[in-house]
Amino acid sequence: MEKSVNIISLGCAKNLVDSEILLGGLNKSELIVTENPEDADTIIVNTCGFLDMAREESVDTILQAAELKKTGKPTELVVMGCLSERYPEEISAEIPEIDRIFGSNDHRQIVSFLTGKEYSKDDPLFYRSLMTPNHYAYIKIAEGCDNGCSFCSIPIMRGLQKSRTISAIMDEANRLAQKGTKELLVIAQDSTSYGWDLDTKVYLSDLLRELNTVDGIDWIRIHYAHPAHLSQRIIDSIAESEKVCNYLDMPVQHASDAILKSMKRGLNQKGIRDRINRLRESVPEIALRTTLIVGYPGETEDDFKELSDFVEDIRFDRLGVFTYSEEEGTTAADLDDNIPRDIKNERKNQIIELQHGISLERNESLIGKSLKVLVDQAENNIGVGRTEFDSPEIDNIVHINGEVAKGEFVNIDIKAANEYELIGKPVK
Repeated sequence: MEKSVNIISLGCAKNLVDSEILLGGLNKSELIVTENPEDADTIIVNTCGFLDMAREESVDTILQAAELKKTGKPTELVVMGCLSERYPEEISAEIPEIDRIFGSNDHRQIVSFLTGKEYSKDDPLFYRSLMTPNHYAYIKIAEGCDNGCSFCSIPIMRGLQKSRTISAIMDEANRLAQKGTKELLVIAQDSTSYGWDLDTKVYLSDLLRELNTVDGIDWIRIHYAHPAHLSQRIIDSIAESEKVCNYLDMPVQHASDAILKSMKRGLNQKGIRDRINRLRESVPEIALRTTLIVGYPGETEDDFKELSDFVEDIRFDRLGVFTYSEEEGTTAADLDDNIPRDIKNERKNQIIELQHGISLERNESLIGKSLKVLVDQAENNIGVGRTEFDSPEIDNIVHINGEVAKGEFVNIDIKAANEYELIGKPVK
């Protein structure tokens, strides 16, 4: 009887790509993949270990799978990913129901464990099976990170940066395009330092110009650009590559010089402003997404006011904000986490409220315009899509009143807006 397997993928898009590579291997082996954990012989949990909340979700998910193993069909529980990479002994001791623990990139070993067969490093078994809708896909261009930001545990879990070659990325991009992918979401822990570690040094600008030639791809979206590494050559390549979206996900983390220095971000506020100004000069329509941390150790009221004033002045198109969470093994863990939780939450809420007003104003300015939209969902004369200014899951949506097809580009007349969505009808 063939073994059935269920994958539960937690955490970020980089984790999702790892799950998709594993899913490709499972689909090409004699294993049956099922969407319901209760129907599976084996449950695989791909964990996230980045923040307290993500670790709690990972442990809770493993515990739920362990309960299923006690009372239901599953007889095997496998854990992989960032949490297991970082705390294998602790997880194993805490949850003895786990049968095997693997790291983030142990795809071959996992399939070998499940099937009892050996697979070579270059086996095409591990061409990805997408867990996203077919029309968009994440493409991971590097693993790990060299930056050493004080608050971040990614280098501890994922190691130093290891960039993929342009040819390997292009092979994957062409395969995805041939299978119907229209939007590529370029991801790495720091996409702007891509290629520096290769034997023959290349840059993100070189990769973008190559990806721009892939037939069938309409949109290329860049995530996780470190402002300190956003060179003019990268800015120029964004401006010159017609398929690269007018969008950049560039986490700035803070705007107080004292906090940025303690965070080891490599730029002060003036440097960040310089990068943003150069971007907006070269790509006037660009939509900027950023991420901020409030409540970092030692953040004073003056530091926070600098951050608030910066957000109000720069007017990011999209913005996410986190409260500081101490990460074991990081340099910031040696600092006194001295901001009370209620102050952290209050500062977070202030930034969110400030951004709400900016987002509403930006969205209302689009009423009466016609925008190109990629449809992510469509049913019963209602659709949900995105403009080039929005990434899936994290950004705004376009609510479409009218008949459209999933995975297709349509022009939408924008009739109304709120903080999070545009509302419109297909152009007739």
